[in-house]
Amino acid sequence: MEKARPASLAPSETVRVTNPGGSSPFILTCDHASNFLPAEFGTLGLPVEDLFRHIAWDPGALPVASRMADALDATLVETRISRLVIDCNRPLDAPDLVPPVSETTAIPGNTDLSDKQRAARIDLAWRPFHDTIAGIIEQRLARGQETRLVSVHSFTPVYKGRSRPWHIGIIHDDDRRLAAPLIAALQRLAGVTVGVNEPYSPADRVYFTLERHARSRGLACAMIEIRNDEISGETGQRKWADLLTGIFSNLEPEEARGSRQRAMGKSIQSAS
Repeated sequence: MEKARPASLAPSETVRVTNPGGSSPFILTCDHASNFLPAEFGTLGLPVEDLFRHIAWDPGALPVASRMADALDATLVETRISRLVIDCNRPLDAPDLVPPVSETTAIPGNTDLSDKQRAARIDLAWRPFHDTIAGIIEQRLARGQETRLVSVHSFTPVYKGRSRPWHIGIIHDDDRRLAAPLIAALQRLAGVTVGVNEPYSPADRVYFTLERHARSRGLACAMIEIRNDEISGETGQRKWADLLTGIFSNLEPEEARGSRQRAMGKSIQSAS
């Protein structure tokens, strides 16, 4: 788990932006990047070991997203608060915005919240996360920078007793501009089982961040779900990040790719 931070966090500390001026057309989000619980929440009534399970975060997703962002010169926006406090990938009226149960685990600290307590959690993490994404997108569009949104998640191999055979899943709605070539490229990889709208689909209410920020603006988008046993260690994280980076590099417009390569060349010359 992340190292402890002060009990009361300012909203600016509950969301982190890496490389805000990235040249890539892709903005990456990691909506469930952290299992951190501010001290005022205790453990929400859970055993400490539960905070390391998928119910608290998406294990492995952030290292993959970070490596991709670095390689692509992409902007990365991540949450720094556990999804147990509030799920930033849910609309405000979702019953699991503050989940009383995750998979089959009851969350005692999330029951019988007052309107004031619920609003405080929204202001702590949900609103800063979405305001930050919106601000970055609006700045990019204002300067005419091509923008596509990709959210990076991980999923548990077994959910409610059901095994999930997919190594990676791509979630999309009827806009397949980004999802279709991404799926096609993944399906060409030997030994990789690709889920198309598996293990989730937009009907499961997991597409909110992309709906709010990409679909509402007509921007191409897709959601990546990697099975978390594939990215439980550095070797797997590197493998999937590098595979996806290669695919996304080929999906960049030629102009954006050339701009990134020129910037990298200047950086190498400056270092030498």
